[in-house]
Amino acid sequence: MKNVLSLLALTVAIAALALTLFAPAPNAVGTRDDAAIKALSLEAIIENPDIIAEAIAILRERQAAEQEQFLAASLESDPNAPVLGNTGGDITVVEFFDYNCTYCKAAMPIVQELLESDDDVRLVYREWPILGEGSIFAARAALASRAQGRYEEMHWALMALPRADEASVMSVARELNLDIGKLLADMNDPAIDAHINLSHQLAERLEFSGTPSFVVGDTRIPGLVPLRQLELIIDDERNNDG
Repeated sequence: MKNVLSLLALTVAIAALALTLFAPAPNAVGTRDDAAIKALSLEAIIENPDIIAEAIAILRERQAAEQEQFLAASLESDPNAPVLGNTGGDITVVEFFDYNCTYCKAAMPIVQELLESDDDVRLVYREWPILGEGSIFAARAALASRAQGRYEEMHWALMALPRADEASVMSVARELNLDIGKLLADMNDPAIDAHINLSHQLAERLEFSGTPSFVVGDTRIPGLVPLRQLELIIDDERNNDG
């Protein structure tokens, strides 16, 4: 039934697009007989079935363009995502990560060195907790710490933990002298759910299967990447933009 409904919806969309694309123009006085237009359009489709193929191709092109626009805007300009480094930098690096990911922990000094050596890098973090409840709790706590202006400190401290779970995360929060009551309350902010949900959607669209994963301009990097390789990719993207 689901497949039938999907096919029906697609057929309706294609028909509507075909009518829009291939309908006759308005008459000289600017009026149109909609029934006549539909009849002529259907007749044209019957006589030239290739119209359907053209409509499908156009529809797919539009969907692909909309998807790319969505990806670019969400990846680089989401106001609900933490940004480190130079907020006005000329190149944006997006990292998807999990606080309990061994390879993400190995990427931490690489990212830190990149930020220290390149003053024009804008680093956008996508909290993508995929390794259990401890990861989810850590991600929510880190995002909640933004309300106290402490995300960067919280992020590095959580990434340095051998294992992130509720006890270890709250211990870090106390060591950083965060307002614990506020932190716990802010962890229930719907904006945090929105961030995590969008991270899952973006990762799926980008076809990432694990953490860490990076995006630099049009380049997608699944997995841990050495600093020098990351720098070369950044240089290439800068040159392409120039």
